[in-house]
Order: sequence, then structure tokens, then C-alpha cells
Amino acid sequence: MPTDVLMPQMGESIAEGTIVRWTKRVGETVDRDEPLFEMSTDKVDAEVPAPVGGVLLQIRARAGETVPVNSVVAVIGAAGEAVAAPAVPADLPSPAAEPSPAGTAGPAPGPAAPRARLSPVVRRLAAEHEVDLSAVAGTGDGGRITRDDVLAHVAARERGGSAAGEGVRGAPPGGAGARIEPMGVMRRRIAEHMLASRRTSAHVHTLFEVDFSGVAAARAAYPAGTAPGYLAYIAKAVSEALAAMPVVNASVDGANVVYHEQVNLGIAVALDWGLIVPVVRQADRLDVGAIHAAIKDLAARARAKQLAPEDVEGGTFTITNPGSFGSLLGMPIINQPQVAILGVGAVEPRPAVVGDAIVARLRAFLTLGFDHRLIDGAVADRFLARVKTALEDPQWLDAGRRS
Repeated sequence: MPTDVLMPQMGESIAEGTIVRWTKRVGETVDRDEPLFEMSTDKVDAEVPAPVGGVLLQIRARAGETVPVNSVVAVIGAAGEAVAAPAVPADLPSPAAEPSPAGTAGPAPGPAAPRARLSPVVRRLAAEHEVDLSAVAGTGDGGRITRDDVLAHVAARERGGSAAGEGVRGAPPGGAGARIEPMGVMRRRIAEHMLASRRTSAHVHTLFEVDFSGVAAARAAYPAGTAPGYLAYIAKAVSEALAAMPVVNASVDGANVVYHEQVNLGIAVALDWGLIVPVVRQADRLDVGAIHAAIKDLAARARAKQLAPEDVEGGTFTITNPGSFGSLLGMPIINQPQVAILGVGAVEPRPAVVGDAIVARLRAFLTLGFDHRLIDGAVADRFLARVKTALEDPQWLDAGRRS
């Protein structure tokens, strides 16, 4: 019997997923657990393996299409096996009748067919952007409105055109010779989340310069090639500061403040196709070496598209490390629903005044972005001062290896 391949439920809050690309074509053989397609959700990109071995008999969702979880996206069976036509869901209109011959008027249009059910993501986006869904043209199966339809409608509204791309005609943006490509799934989601964060949080930033000479000395005590990275020491100092100052580890829920019982550090990982923030859980209970191992593991699995939904859920604070690319400092955007984020600049030798002398010291800028709805400037400064003190304190660096 043929086996249906379903869009998996990648986390409790995930209502739909987008097919990024198929790794097999119809008629090709696929082994059990062999990657069949790549998918993207609000939380994670992942490769989806084939549930059984056989021949890919049918693909029911095209690359780029967003479908509800547990929808049938493909069918696997034996070569030449017959596949039943997909049933029309009860809440979708029936297939259209054959068109009338040329020059013959068809029947008068009746009431509009009911729209396919709306996913929670579509409803949330429509509420956030104040979109009248009756004005949105659905491109999904049976006229279903997808998240991309809502985002396209919002983008067209902001530039004064229509959701279908109509409006002022002329040269494409960028002038003659420009190449125009649609945003990838993850890029669109990053854009959506960043805009939502700017609309939600009252962003303020504070900047401290930190001397990393002590951290460098602590790293030098390890055998060659085994020392934790600077980011692991920063994460350790941050996690202890979060445990001591719970308001920075909190989130805002309407008129309520949610104080989280765990310190779950999100570590931003740059990918060739976007950005993702896997989470080191209960980081305040880990020593520097364990944090370093966790960061390496999560980053490797993120780049291999092997993260599970639980790897990217439940973060309470985020660290982003543009310094790894040479950036001196940045003004990061808060990762909602968190209330603060730390940006790490490049750790590099700089002139510093030590006593009466100017010497070269390893230094870096740490930037704390915080939500002024909840965190005042004095609180943010005390938090970052605590992180700085820990990173510059040799006794803490030795004690920081403890569990």
C-alpha cells in the first residue's frame, strides 16, 4: 500500500511549514530515513526523511508552498503502484467545472466560494498588520490564504501598490539590468520578526568596553586546541548575571511581567541562507567547558539543518556575536518575546592605559540592547557592569569552570 508523507509538526506552536526544496523527483527511488525534502517553519529549518523506502510516486506540495502540518505532501510506494487522487477537503470548494467553449458565456457567477481555513499564523499576521483578509488573494490550495500572501499584501500596501503587484508600472527597482529575486523563506521570516520587534519593544542600547586579557590567560592554561572560545566565557558571565538579575531574564506579556525560572541562552548562528537562534538550556548551571561544547554542537547542527524544534524554543536571553566577522560593535534588535540581547564585538589588541603606561590589551565592546518598557538604564548598566567585572576578574575566571 502507498504511504502518505506528512508535513511534520515541528513544535507545539507550529501550525504550518513551507517546502523549501525536494531532494527527490517523482519516479526516483528513496530509502527509509533518506532526506526527502527540506522544510522551513517559524522556528527551524530541517531536512525531512522518508518514512519508508520505495519510489516517490507523487508530490502534492510544490517547492515554496506553505501547507498546514499533517497535510499530505507526497506519496511513496512501489514502482507502478496506483495512487488515489487527493480528496477535496470538506471546507474547500469543489474543483471548477470545465470552461465554456470560446465565445459562449458561462453561468452567472454565484456567491463567492468559502475560503479555506486560516492557519493561526495567518490570523496572527493579519491581526499584527491590521489586514482585511477579504482583500487578500489566496494562492494556496483551493484559494487558501498563506502567510506569504499576507506579507505580500502588507508590502504592496506600504509601497502604494496592490497585493498582486499591480500599480505603478515602470523600470524594476534598481534600474535597468537589475536582478530581482524573491526572498527566501527564512529571510522573509527574519524580516517579519525584526519589524515586529521594533514595533513591540522600546529599544535602548548601552555599551561597555571589556578587557579580555584575563580570559586569554585562562584559555592559555588549556592544552592546545582544547580551550573554550571567548564566547563561552561571555555566555558564562552573562548567565550568572541573569540569575542574579531576573528582570533581564524576563519577558513582557501584556501588562504582566514573566520571570523565567531557567536561564536559557539563545546563541545566534549565521547561516548561508539566514540566521537562527538555538538555545543553551540552564546555562547558569553549566561550566565554561560545557557551555563551549553546547554552542559548538548547536552551531554544527544548525548548519547541517539537523536542529529539532526543542533546540530553538524557550530562549530567555540572546547573545549575537558579529565580532567573529570583525565587527567592532552593533546595535542588535531584541529577539521577541525577550527583553534584552547582547552584541559581542571583535576581541582584538587595542591601546589601553594601565597605570601610567599605554600598552596593548585584548579588548572588545559589549552592547546590551534592552526593552525600556521593563528595564531602566541604571538596571541595564548594572547588569553589563556585572558581566564586565566577571570577565576581568581572574578569581572568577578560575571559579567559572565550576558547575
